[in-house]
Amino acid sequence: MVVNSEDGRELRSFKFKDEDQTQEVRAVERRILLETLADELPPETVRFSSKLAKIQSSENGETLLQLTDGTTLLAKIVIGCDGIRSPIAKWMGFSEPRYVGYSAFRGLGVYPEGQPFAANVNYIYGRGLRAGYVPVSPTKVYWFICYNSPSSPGPKITDPALLRKQAKELVNNWPEELIRLIDLSPDETISKTPLVDRWLWPGLSPPASTGKVVLVGDAWHPMTPNLGQGACCALEDSVILTRKLADAIKSGPTAVEGALREYGEERWPRVFPLTVRANLVGSLLQWDNQLVCSIRNNVVIPKLVRLGPVLEHTNFECEPLKA
Repeated sequence: MVVNSEDGRELRSFKFKDEDQTQEVRAVERRILLETLADELPPETVRFSSKLAKIQSSENGETLLQLTDGTTLLAKIVIGCDGIRSPIAKWMGFSEPRYVGYSAFRGLGVYPEGQPFAANVNYIYGRGLRAGYVPVSPTKVYWFICYNSPSSPGPKITDPALLRKQAKELVNNWPEELIRLIDLSPDETISKTPLVDRWLWPGLSPPASTGKVVLVGDAWHPMTPNLGQGACCALEDSVILTRKLADAIKSGPTAVEGALREYGEERWPRVFPLTVRANLVGSLLQWDNQLVCSIRNNVVIPKLVRLGPVLEHTNFECEPLKA
């Protein structure tokens, strides 16, 4: 891992095996992850591009789902893993995720002849602006740029040419390899997203489940990407939920509702602190105060940061799931 300042000065570099042999960073292309998971299911199990228009409980305890294409489904169990703007979460009484004051450009640089960064994770810190890039394969490198926009994230932009232009303007005087990464990113991989989260305050936020409807991942606990744990937590949710449901389904509706409640109770102590921690880390990294940034770059990063404590949040033991 290499951490630089915006002027190219190296603030810190280290190898994981030298700092903490129990830790590592693995970046995975989202498309590959989704395809890998989908391929493990029987054909036509997953129906893609199905947008939910309406959800309501039926008299027999099942849940009625109406899709935007007019299709109606009657479900015994609904698992809402439909992202940050989840209509299922809204139906369950959850508030809209809160904008945290900064946004992110993201993309995936493609090097047909092989990317030049080996397995290194690279970060660049500026004032109210930071960037990072990490290989996801021998030929692809994921990159991001986070920038402050306190009052509003601005209008939604979908034009790839404009997104590319704005991203490059933000880091115009930064290392050339970052500019090249942006240039090598196919249009369809470039995006701009306002970053949001939702804190699940105990006693104030709704539970993760209502009857036989339950939330997973960003639909339940959207968090900022500052710890790199959003998708990881969704996978953790899935493992725990699967285990809870495996036995309960055989015992009937009452057992299912209890299993969903147990899932929420078990996962909350994990996801709530991570959401808060991700927010606080982001606030620190997005500081634009010159003095604070100087202390961060000259004291905190080179002298105080230790890999083990920084990455302890990634520790999650997952035993193999039973077939």
